[in-house]
Amino acid sequence: MTATYPINRAGIGCLALLFSPLAWSHPHSFIAMQTTPVVSNDALTGLKMVWTMDEITSADLLYDAGNAMPDTPVWKKLAAEVMANVLAQHYFTEFWHQGNAVKFENLPPSYSLARSGAQAVLTFVLPLAQPQPLKGQTYTFSSFDPTYFVDMTYKNAQALSLPDTLTSRCKLTLQTPKPDAALKNFAQALDKADAPPESMDLGRQFAQTVTLSCQ
Repeated sequence: MTATYPINRAGIGCLALLFSPLAWSHPHSFIAMQTTPVVSNDALTGLKMVWTMDEITSADLLYDAGNAMPDTPVWKKLAAEVMANVLAQHYFTEFWHQGNAVKFENLPPSYSLARSGAQAVLTFVLPLAQPQPLKGQTYTFSSFDPTYFVDMTYKNAQALSLPDTLTSRCKLTLQTPKPDAALKNFAQALDKADAPPESMDLGRQFAQTVTLSCQ
């Protein structure tokens, strides 16, 4: 299953620079992810995502926010800037059902940016264009930066959670790839100004896959 979503490399570069202009190798920015399916009328309508950025990545955003209180115009402006970069990359996410790509809405119904200690946390709902049935269905999704400038990772299976209405009949499974040493060394050798060949699809080779299966 290979997606054909267009890759806006300028958008990825802007996101990476916005996040962390000081690092020197790939990946040079790190996002710890948490995800919960969003359900309405017994159908899957989206994914609630919480992306926690590493401290170096967060530094510029938190500096710009200063001592502003949550939900003030400063935070809303920063959230809109970050979210615009995420949207430019199709949420950095692919979602599949029976071998077919599931489309997303162009705009999230909600999003926010907040401070957690020395880290910036982006929370948003990734909306599916059409509600998807749950009974007897299996879905897979992955979130990754195609260039691997940004490493996007679930720390463990506990970073995935089900809403109470699904716990008795659905399960989430996390699969983490194991790239060989040569691929890891190649990524680590890339300078921050380098971009891997597009045909290499570097980020996908490091991307985790989540499976949602329901009875």
